[in-house]
Amino acid sequence: MKVCVGLSGGVDSSVAALLLKRQGYDVFGLFMQNWHDASMTLHGECEWEEDRFVAEMVARKIGIPFYFVDLSKAYRERVVDYMFDEYAKGRTPNPDVLCNREIKFAAFWETAKRLGADMVATGHYCRKDSVTDADGKVIYRIFEGADPNKDQSYFLCQLTQEQLSTALFPIGEITKPEVRRIAREAGLPSADKKDSQGICFVGKVDLPTFLKQKLLPKEGNVVEVFESYYAQSLQYQEMKRILTSLLPDGTEGEANMISDYVSEDKAGLCGAGECPWDLARVAALPDSGFDALSRGIDYSDIRFETEAYRSGRRHVKKTRWKENPFAKIVGVHDGAQFYTIGQRKGLNIGGHSDSIFVIETDIADNIIYVGEGHRHPGLSRSCLRIPAEEIHWIREDLRMTTDEFRRLRVRIRYRQPLQGATLVMRPQALYILFDRPQRGITPGQFAVWYSSDGEMLGSGVI
Repeated sequence: MKVCVGLSGGVDSSVAALLLKRQGYDVFGLFMQNWHDASMTLHGECEWEEDRFVAEMVARKIGIPFYFVDLSKAYRERVVDYMFDEYAKGRTPNPDVLCNREIKFAAFWETAKRLGADMVATGHYCRKDSVTDADGKVIYRIFEGADPNKDQSYFLCQLTQEQLSTALFPIGEITKPEVRRIAREAGLPSADKKDSQGICFVGKVDLPTFLKQKLLPKEGNVVEVFESYYAQSLQYQEMKRILTSLLPDGTEGEANMISDYVSEDKAGLCGAGECPWDLARVAALPDSGFDALSRGIDYSDIRFETEAYRSGRRHVKKTRWKENPFAKIVGVHDGAQFYTIGQRKGLNIGGHSDSIFVIETDIADNIIYVGEGHRHPGLSRSCLRIPAEEIHWIREDLRMTTDEFRRLRVRIRYRQPLQGATLVMRPQALYILFDRPQRGITPGQFAVWYSSDGEMLGSGVI
């Protein structure tokens, strides 16, 4: 069998090629160039040229043919243009997911087939197998990688059965340290090469600078929302009322609305556990209730008024914002479309004892709303909505039917521990109700759901 390995110049794809060669496959390497403009990368140089050189050296060391293909046109049309369009709408896309669906297992695979490949292999940390149903149809399954610190199944959440049928993931059963060890023992040039960072095949970029190629800057206000706002917010209190109504009889107090998440590298937000909800009440909740829970807080009721005052010995007349008990204008930004919910860096707002996070963006009025601290109420939400047209099932045979609800595990970002959740299918949307509040649910990102044994079943755009 002839296998094309997507050689990127990194250690993962290098070891994938090596292992396949050792297993007796007829292997060749194919390097794809997906980006030309080095002026947008933080390094300011053509990283792909160095990557191609390393990839070719790896191919020589292993003893396999090496080819090159320029897919930059397809990448710009299918990935980059999509990114610009999503950011313009105030959503935050995931280019790595799109790159796998549209490029690596589509445009790249078409090139590999023309070169005689029967299968295409990558250096993703995930596992694949297959089962046969009662009708004799082969169903391909994809699982988390064996290395919990490097599992990359999330980035493959939009693949189809057809794409999986010709895909191989040779390093999915081993850990990153083992991959490094194999590469060093084999003397591969990529053995100690650092993992790539940034946008898939573009590199590490200053995102606002990258987006300003097409999205025009426009100055607007940064508004800090105080925690006192939520006690009088009718929308927030209605969300709390609905959540509390889903608790089992005998539960003391109100539903928890604040996430204990800190970061993927620190304590907080344990994974799947005991469900806190009365599932009969969850199933009976109307769409309007789920919509209320999954909708971001509308801060448009926050208004600021100006007042005149005299300043200095000459009593110069000036204007200032009147004090507001619920919020304060704390800075300016150069375009709400350049920021994303949960963002901490790049705000340049001082005078706080804790970190400042973006909690909402208003593209229409060009306002960024921020809050102080990991436990700010505006950062957390317990439910998300995926429109019916955005739902993708890897396992079509396990597709949910209307009004069905199912207990699964879900993640809303790469490297996030899997979270216990109840999925409820309705005609217009799939609702995901988490067992615990989640921090930074971001429109445009992918929610991915898994079975209890680590099989990735489907995904959808939030």
